[in-house]
Amino acid sequence: MADATAEEAEEAPKKGKAGLLIGLVLAVVAGGGGFAFTSGMLGGSAPEAPKPKMLSDGLAFVSVEPMTVAVGGPAARRYLRFRAELEVGEDYTADVEAMMPRVVDVLNTYLQSLEMEDIENPSSLLTLRSQMRRRVDLVVGGDRVHDLLIMEFVVN
Repeated sequence: MADATAEEAEEAPKKGKAGLLIGLVLAVVAGGGGFAFTSGMLGGSAPEAPKPKMLSDGLAFVSVEPMTVAVGGPAARRYLRFRAELEVGEDYTADVEAMMPRVVDVLNTYLQSLEMEDIENPSSLLTLRSQMRRRVDLVVGGDRVHDLLIMEFVVN
């Protein structure tokens, strides 16, 4: 009796390994067949991949005139050097360039109203950028400018 249970215990792992091996072989065959079918090897045609749209397709950059602005009160007068680019749709480049005097005016006015506390915090640049972008959108129209890119922001 003890010999019978020992033989059964030895046979059980062998059956498990054989089932695992058969399952693995079937999975590889099914995967290869699926690949062959979808790639066109078995008479089907491979689907045409759409041409990816480039991120720069249809975009242009319009330079904002560099400016130097006095920041802070008379006692702590410092100067901010600022330069930016506007990311616009190619169709609106001429429109945005025509509105550039107003864009420079609104940015200059906004930057002059800042205090040093508004600029010194490292995370404030994100807020300043969004505020400037909002003002530019109001001047040129909301759908023309995709982004405002700050190229230079230096306080002396």
